[in-house]
Amino acid sequence: STAWPGVTRPTFLGGLGFGFKWNMGWMHDTLEYVAHEPIHRQYHHNDMTFSMVYAYSEHFILPISHDEVVHGKGSLVERMPGDRWQELANLRAYLGYMWGHPGKKLLFMGSEFAQSSEWSAERSLDWWLLQFPEHAGVLQAVTDLNSMYARTPALWQRDDDPGGFEWIDGNDSGSNTFSWLRWDDNPGPRSSTRMPSSTAAPDWATSARCRPTRPPGMADRHRRRSSCRRCRPRSSASTADLRPVR
Repeated sequence: STAWPGVTRPTFLGGLGFGFKWNMGWMHDTLEYVAHEPIHRQYHHNDMTFSMVYAYSEHFILPISHDEVVHGKGSLVERMPGDRWQELANLRAYLGYMWGHPGKKLLFMGSEFAQSSEWSAERSLDWWLLQFPEHAGVLQAVTDLNSMYARTPALWQRDDDPGGFEWIDGNDSGSNTFSWLRWDDNPGPRSSTRMPSSTAAPDWATSARCRPTRPPGMADRHRRRSSCRRCRPRSSASTADLRPVR
């Protein structure tokens, strides 16, 4: 139970001494959120953010378990609103959010390729769905998320440390700016801001004129200003070369 404290706290500190704890509160809140039609979600954003209040109190696992795809609840993709295209798009967005949220990941079998029917112990998974591009695409999305997760320490190294997460405010300072965080493909000090060796940084990413405007300790953020000529892209590199980190 999420409400039971100290599950992963050491026994000598009065805890139960387990390695991980299922974050059931996160699971219930977020699945309830994504079940709403997009036009109604503006009234329920707290369901997506409330877990950050207690995310660092235990060593959490984000659990999409068998309990969520049986007993008449339907499959994960069937919980999504809208037509078939919207259901799959919502599922991909939800999985991306899950991989970016602090906590280890648990995804029950069949959800990784958007199985439509409820899971059953009496038969195999619906592997035949992979002949359809939309299901193969969800599987590829999960594959890409796993690959990114494995090579990006920022996504898992400090899951139980508030210093490992940072909000990015899209309305920051009321100006027309874009905020980016950069990571290093290789594990190392968190302050490292080297670009991946396989990617050439755009000219504006290394501009000496536009200094980071954040407080100390957040110097790995570079603010791109539309009013600065030095910051405008002058190379063929895409802005996708800078990958946003949660």
